[in-house]
Amino acid sequence: MKIGYPCINTTLDCSSARSFRLASYSERRLIETVGANLACLEKIIDYNKTKNILFFRITSNLVPFASHPICKTDWVKFFRSDFENVGKKIRRYNMRVSMHPDQFVLLNSPKREVVDNSIAELEYHAKILDLMNLDRSAKIQIHVGGVYGEKEAAVSRFVDEYKGLSSEINDRLVIENDERLYSLADCLSIHHATNIPILLDVFHHSILDGGIDFADSLDLPRSTWSKEDGIPIVDYSTQENGARKGRHAQAIDLDHFNSFLIKSRPYDFDIMLEIKDKEKSAEVAISVANQDNRFIVN
Repeated sequence: MKIGYPCINTTLDCSSARSFRLASYSERRLIETVGANLACLEKIIDYNKTKNILFFRITSNLVPFASHPICKTDWVKFFRSDFENVGKKIRRYNMRVSMHPDQFVLLNSPKREVVDNSIAELEYHAKILDLMNLDRSAKIQIHVGGVYGEKEAAVSRFVDEYKGLSSEINDRLVIENDERLYSLADCLSIHHATNIPILLDVFHHSILDGGIDFADSLDLPRSTWSKEDGIPIVDYSTQENGARKGRHAQAIDLDHFNSFLIKSRPYDFDIMLEIKDKEKSAEVAISVANQDNRFIVN
């Protein structure tokens, strides 16, 4: 078990997700921005190591506009050695990383242009992880997508598009359950048609459980992950008090997290904390998980 947080470190004075307006795109600006983003990513990785945070979700904005037609710069060639160096550090620190494209990635959209743009974005994400020479346990997670008035047809489109993806994408892609449209049961059905691994989002499952209880929600996805995929990933959060239903908490609820760890035994998985204060909650969670024999200490 490793514990991590997504994309942004609020303690450090840098961001690995710096961007700029499309209207001001230039090769010089892209190269400057990507260089700064990679330097910050390396700082985050170093910081995480000192705190025993061995799981991290890399921002999708590492290379701004990488999948946009405006980007003609060969950023892969320009930054190849930088990506390789970051990957070496991730492996040396025994870390796991993942990525989570924005929700405009919709493989089951009825609009061909949306699907093509989604595939281009997934190709970019896969390229990032491949450039770092990371194994298949470095995953790209997405939602199944929309329903578009006919859920069965939407699922069919997802299955068909998934089967046509490149091996570079397929080796890394996982789907997660959401809180409105696609439950864990729906994801399991898609897995049976595609063999795609399923990432359990615990918070989403608490809102839309599809008739699957807590123990089974941890047990059933396990068999969808092969040895090459690594151990399963679980997204964890809780409801923010006083906010709309489905809004992630600002800070970790220690009692709830401790109860979650106890109830989740004996299953082993890596935990991504989708909590607003990022590394601060990760450090608190690790102080609790240190007492759990599943937790990995470097």
